Amino acid sequence: MAFTASPADALRNGLALQTPDGEFSSRAAAEAYVEKICFKQGPPALIGAELEWLTAQGESSASDPRPDLEVLADALGPYAPRSISPDSPAVPLPGGSRVTIEPGGQIELSSAPFGSAAELCERLRSDTARLRELLESRTIRTFSAAADAHRPSRRVLQLPRYRSMEQSFAGIGPYGALMMCNTAATQVSVDAGSDRGEIAARWRALYAAGPALVAAFACSPVLEGAPPGTWASQRMRAWLRLDHLRTRPPVHDWADPIAGYARWALDVPLLCVRSDGADWTAPAGATFADWLCGALDGELDRRPDRADLDYHLTTLFPPVRAAGYLEVRYIDAQPEADWAVPVHAVDALMSTPATVAEVRTLAAGTAGRWSEAACHGLADSELRSTASDLLELAAARAATPGAARQLAAAAERCRSGRTPLDDSEPRGVLS
Repeated sequence: MAFTASPADALRNGLALQTPDGEFSSRAAAEAYVEKICFKQGPPALIGAELEWLTAQGESSASDPRPDLEVLADALGPYAPRSISPDSPAVPLPGGSRVTIEPGGQIELSSAPFGSAAELCERLRSDTARLRELLESRTIRTFSAAADAHRPSRRVLQLPRYRSMEQSFAGIGPYGALMMCNTAATQVSVDAGSDRGEIAARWRALYAAGPALVAAFACSPVLEGAPPGTWASQRMRAWLRLDHLRTRPPVHDWADPIAGYARWALDVPLLCVRSDGADWTAPAGATFADWLCGALDGELDRRPDRADLDYHLTTLFPPVRAAGYLEVRYIDAQPEADWAVPVHAVDALMSTPATVAEVRTLAAGTAGRWSEAACHGLADSELRSTASDLLELAAARAATPGAARQLAAAAERCRSGRTPLDDSEPRGVLS
């Protein structure tokens, strides 16, 4: 089952149950649309990933200023995203990855989908090297860190979407700005499944394994501007403290994840409402369902259409997001090339229906323990045991000997309680 690397692109490829003018005839029609485009059915075959790095403009240090966007666009040339260079052709890098920019100047590579994790990692390594060459030509440096330990949060990307996000999250303390501007992740995407039963099994396995994998790959103990507290993953802490209606769906209540996700998506408050102007502020507390049924007719001059729902779906931030495929969003950005380890882990753990079932069994005892995983990481003995067991299972199911060795080493690291930072050698930019 093919998917694209960008959730927005994937959403645009769906077909909907709509009235001729593009508006939905009912809530049921909108839910049917979400089910169809968010969970595309087909034999699982492809894997993709998104890698994020913090950036600084200077000679040596992660405490250097964030890059100037004009300089960044000049460095990227034809690969620059249109968010910073509206006239750019925005072509993919030679390995197929597209470049995007996050609100705080973080840079992201979104891979093309590939039939094997080995090919995915090879292409991403090539594109990563090319990206660094381009950036370093203008003294812009990337550094592999899941949380910015040096600089206060500051938004450099001035788009209406991010202005609305900043306003929406302002009431929850510093966490919204920190998430947007000072964190980075490793995201892995896999096909949803061949039918509703397989999709449900894969969805539940990725959620059950989530806390243990958060602990296994937690490597962001310091985040500038975060309230006091010792956390293994300050990045995940920030996500957990965001708008719970948007980031923490009640998956344990869903008999059918496909139908449950569709209902939940429509009941999440609007983050923004696109318009031709600079102000995309949404009515406070209003959901997409409110807009759909006419409850906002006095505040908005139109009802939502397919494009509005497509966009709303990109403003949902659960630990696993359905975007035609399943996007695993809960893993910290890893030190240097260690991002390949969680890629191989997700690939192996989702490799067969039998393995998926074994994942759920192994992870049952720690399922739902998101806060403990982010706070304590591998210091929690139960999470440490589950993380080690899952990585050992991944090593046994790995597609290549090289992946098996990396996963076995990660399992041993977890068993001994060492974090990814303990086994890495930082590049000079982190000095």
